[in-house]
Amino acid sequence: MTEQTGARSLHDGATPRAATPRTIGAVVDVGGAASQILLNLDTVNALTGDADEALATAGQIGSQLRMRASGGWLIATIRAIRAVPDEERQAIASIDFLGEAEEDRATGGLHGFRRGVTRYPMPGTPVYPMTTGDLRRIYAADDRAHVEIGNVYPTSDIRATLQVDALLGKHFALLGSTGTGKSTAAALILHRICAQSPQGHIVMIDPHGEYAAAFEGIGALYDVSNLQMPYWLMNFDEHCEVLLTSAGNERQVDADILAKCLLAARAKNRLAQEIGKLTVDSPIPYLLSDLTNILQQEMGKIDRAGDTTPYLRLKAKIDELRTDPRFAFMFSGMLVADTMAAFLSRVFRLPSDGKPISIIDVSGVPSEITAVVVAVLSRMVFDFAIWSRNEPRRPILLVCEEAHRYVPNERNADASSVGRILSRIAKEGRKYGVSLGLITQRPSDLAEGVLSQCGTILAMRLNNDRDQAFVRAAMPEGARAFLDTIPALRNRECIVSGEGVATPMRVRFDTLEEAQRPASGDPRFSELWRETGGEDGILERTIRRWRAGR
Repeated sequence: MTEQTGARSLHDGATPRAATPRTIGAVVDVGGAASQILLNLDTVNALTGDADEALATAGQIGSQLRMRASGGWLIATIRAIRAVPDEERQAIASIDFLGEAEEDRATGGLHGFRRGVTRYPMPGTPVYPMTTGDLRRIYAADDRAHVEIGNVYPTSDIRATLQVDALLGKHFALLGSTGTGKSTAAALILHRICAQSPQGHIVMIDPHGEYAAAFEGIGALYDVSNLQMPYWLMNFDEHCEVLLTSAGNERQVDADILAKCLLAARAKNRLAQEIGKLTVDSPIPYLLSDLTNILQQEMGKIDRAGDTTPYLRLKAKIDELRTDPRFAFMFSGMLVADTMAAFLSRVFRLPSDGKPISIIDVSGVPSEITAVVVAVLSRMVFDFAIWSRNEPRRPILLVCEEAHRYVPNERNADASSVGRILSRIAKEGRKYGVSLGLITQRPSDLAEGVLSQCGTILAMRLNNDRDQAFVRAAMPEGARAFLDTIPALRNRECIVSGEGVATPMRVRFDTLEEAQRPASGDPRFSELWRETGGEDGILERTIRRWRAGR
């Protein structure tokens, strides 16, 4: 009776050192990162009705334990449980070590938790359950900048926090199958960061037009109607992706012609005279008409008619881009002035003016150039960071939704420029103050190594075995006990592991206000199929927008 009373009062912070929760087992096998314990099922079952939420789940998969080692406490998590033959009241549990904590000599509580293990228990060491008070001390936010995103499972009042500098300084990834609340979770995290840093600089690539509704009022919203991204910001590789239509040897011939003519077109601008070394990649404005005129002049120097085919292909593609209204947001004749500073200021929020996030809705961008648009935006972020190294630092967070589209693995790779620049940002971006946030429902389709560059991983439910294996390989060893629960997570729950948290944890996300949620909710067929009327107007308005392309 005395032991149980001590277990319930420990988390109140007034428990004397002698009053320790009853043991629920003992260590039977010790390994470098993991061990095994023998659980007393009678004790575990007796705790299931405890008023302390942490004690009530003691002994279950994902629950946390503590044991003494060299005068301190070792913290561990249960990863798997199996029966002991011929012993109904005992079970073997595999545990993973999370870290160490010191003991408060006055109260017997925990303090000074740190990841990593430097001391190990001996076989026979008693194992104790963690109380809510213990968990609160482990997960307590320190003085570093942090944002709260929800509650630590299984408690209802211990706040889960992300360390902002560690989260952004070493990249992060948010993973989860469709329908798990991934978009809402992304909006929640970004809202909390924006609230803490209203002078921040966040660029989000939104492929489905979901996030404009979530950040209206606190973000700058761009789509094909107002993006006005100058075509001349493209580098040579991006020009090739847009303008070259040939393949094989013909493509290389076309590329050589384009390089020569593009350089000549850029050289006609007076800005080209002010820089020492002009290249085809230099972001110097040029006129599309100049490019076609130069192509025409070069074509006039050709003796044989058959050799003019590459020039005609290039001219035809340029003419198509100039006349097709779908490409006007980028190839309009109004975008020839030197608006680079104004464009970067708008998109990068320099200054932010209280709107620290730009939502770039690319859902209306023609599919054949969507990847190039994302490549240009991503490269602008990275190049700006490189060329502003001697200026006051303005770190930028680039968030890429549907990341597997743009950084595909080798099986799906198409050698696109967007894949190359996002991979480079993943590897080198943090050195220059560029943070990368990847959001995807298919982590196994991401390029090899990109996910491993993300210091913090937030994994929601993943239904695909291949995706689960991919995430398991990318997460640190200490998170294995949590990883095994990924297929069983509920909506709006996730496992957070890595640099952005003190220790791996299972989190129940906060409920986001309706006005801050992305427009990604599933339709309620049972309700909507009861409604009728107004179909003629729906068709008329829809077809009008369809034909107008907006």
